[in-house]
Amino acid sequence: MRAAIEPDLRGLDRRYRPALMAFFMRRAASHSDAEDMTQELFAKLATAQVSPMDNADAYIFQMAANLLRDRGRRERVRANYRASVHAGIGSGTGDLESLDPARVLLGRESLGEVSDALRELPDRTRAIFLLFRLEGMKQSELAALYGVSVSAVQKHIFKAMTHLTRRVRAGE
Repeated sequence: MRAAIEPDLRGLDRRYRPALMAFFMRRAASHSDAEDMTQELFAKLATAQVSPMDNADAYIFQMAANLLRDRGRRERVRANYRASVHAGIGSGTGDLESLDPARVLLGRESLGEVSDALRELPDRTRAIFLLFRLEGMKQSELAALYGVSVSAVQKHIFKAMTHLTRRVRAGE
């Protein structure tokens, strides 16, 4: 069974490595960090018990986003600990600015509305939109990744923007 997985991983590596490296480079401190995270993602794919996927693009980039999120959490915990040790507090709670609960609730509700609206989009449209707007990928890169024209990528982005705009205005 291992022999069947290896060619699949090589194909995934050839297809996704450039996009994943670009994704991580925009967020990582260095090229080596981006390379490490890309390698970690492929290592997780190699050990994952995943059935054939309908949308490998969304799955792989969701894994990448999760890796970044986990890495960010670890870094924040470490930074808070270092700051508390440096300040002599030891507990890490120090003089943290308190957040206004009403503001936090409003932000969560707004984020939930946008998230719901994104889930209503077709998978490919949502993935293209998120990679373009949040990940900063170029339209030409997206066209190459999905095997479509730049015009088709632009149409997906326009469709997503139109849908999100309508949903946000309807919620006001």
